[in-house]
Amino acid sequence: MTVGEELSSAVARERDPRRWVILGAVCVALMVIVVDNTVLNVAIPTIEDDLGAGPAALQAVVNSYVVVFAGLLVAAGLVSDRYGRRLAVVVGLGILVVTSVVAAFAPSVGWLIAARTVMGVGAALVMPGTLAILVHVFDPDERVKAFAVWSAVGSAAMAAGPLVGGVLVDEWGWPGVFAVNAVLAGVAIVLIGWLVPESRDRENRPVDVVGAAAMTLAMGSFVAAVTFVADHGPLSPTVLGSLAATVVGALVFRARQRRARSPMVDTGLYRDRRFVGASAAVAVLAVGTGSVLFVLTQHLQHVMGYSPLRAGLAIVPLAVGVVLGSPVGVRLPARIGYRRAIVAGFTVTAAGFAVLALLTPTSHYAVVATGLLLAGVGSGLASPAVHTTVLGAVPPDRAGMGSALNDTHQQLGIALGVALVGSTVAAGYRHFAPAELDVRAGSSLGGTLGELAGGQGDLIAAAHLAFTRAQSVAMLVCAVFAVVGGVIAWRALAPDHPRERTPEA
Repeated sequence: MTVGEELSSAVARERDPRRWVILGAVCVALMVIVVDNTVLNVAIPTIEDDLGAGPAALQAVVNSYVVVFAGLLVAAGLVSDRYGRRLAVVVGLGILVVTSVVAAFAPSVGWLIAARTVMGVGAALVMPGTLAILVHVFDPDERVKAFAVWSAVGSAAMAAGPLVGGVLVDEWGWPGVFAVNAVLAGVAIVLIGWLVPESRDRENRPVDVVGAAAMTLAMGSFVAAVTFVADHGPLSPTVLGSLAATVVGALVFRARQRRARSPMVDTGLYRDRRFVGASAAVAVLAVGTGSVLFVLTQHLQHVMGYSPLRAGLAIVPLAVGVVLGSPVGVRLPARIGYRRAIVAGFTVTAAGFAVLALLTPTSHYAVVATGLLLAGVGSGLASPAVHTTVLGAVPPDRAGMGSALNDTHQQLGIALGVALVGSTVAAGYRHFAPAELDVRAGSSLGGTLGELAGGQGDLIAAAHLAFTRAQSVAMLVCAVFAVVGGVIAWRALAPDHPRERTPEA
């Protein structure tokens, strides 16, 4: 027996026999995080009506969760590395149970935004641990399959969230979307606590609370600045103040990083082409993928007249595309290489966004289904290669931090996407809306339809046209970001042999 065969045999003997069951438990925890974000999309029009929320407040409902989530991910990854990945996931799920119940009883949009903010803390504790647990349970030769399942579950949950939300909104109103998340988080606590073995970083690195707060401030302020540009203008005090807070947060974080004996972020990773290229590509892509449902659910309900349940059903092709693309995405790197697999997936996603840009007030649902199906297939094709490439550059003992950085890049892209694309639609709607529409009512399509509830069919038709024109611009922006992500991956990642099994090879 050769040395390589002896090592392979030893690795096989050490594999956890429950690893695939553990993967199932981890995927339940992942579903909590993803559903908590996407289930809300289909409820946005109902929240707008019930709580009187404007476009900026609706973006805040979504982004308050995403920004805190993204800002605390690295610190949460360090917490999981130091105190235990299983412990961090269980505590985070507990926070999600409590805050989901609080959000369900929110009497105002401000209360809801506050609850969503605390939810972001719980989600940040959960997310890094999910991938870090898989890094420690699975050996490199099985990680591609494990990450593919993880990605497929996450993508399918993202697509299925609106369907679940539609059912819940029809039955119990928008509070129902938070009730189901509390139940799902409770189930995940039991499974993780029962099945998952504990793992930690052997170096026991400290956690920089000030640095984490500074990072969150920088990210949150930057996203807020992008959100406020549409309503207040780029040189308004609100926007400039948000940008100033971004600079302050970034400078404080940099100072903490330079002085800390054990920095939060291993900057050496950013000298690795694989890590930087794949991370940058997925962040840019997330700008489009993270915001498309935020806009499309409004089109389905306000323009096409769908109920929340029917709108949720209408988004199912996205999940179908992920399911179809993921098995191919698992095998694709071995055939054409990781770089080409990522670029192929991003290209198909861009094509889906381009199809959605063709929507008009009279478009058939087939246009929506085709665009979503292509976007889902593209995500399924690219995700396994992206996550394997990023985490392949991270030492196993720093798996929590590496997973957190991967998630941070993606969540920051989502937050910026909701802010940028949401602001693009709001500004475009005001631009394309005819002068006959009241300026105040014309700030959003939902506000306009509320003002015109008594009739005035010509103005309603004009409002629908203005919204779909603005939506087309936004979808083209999403397509451009997907293409840019593919270009980044192609230029930054080194060519790899089609038969390579992992990036480490």
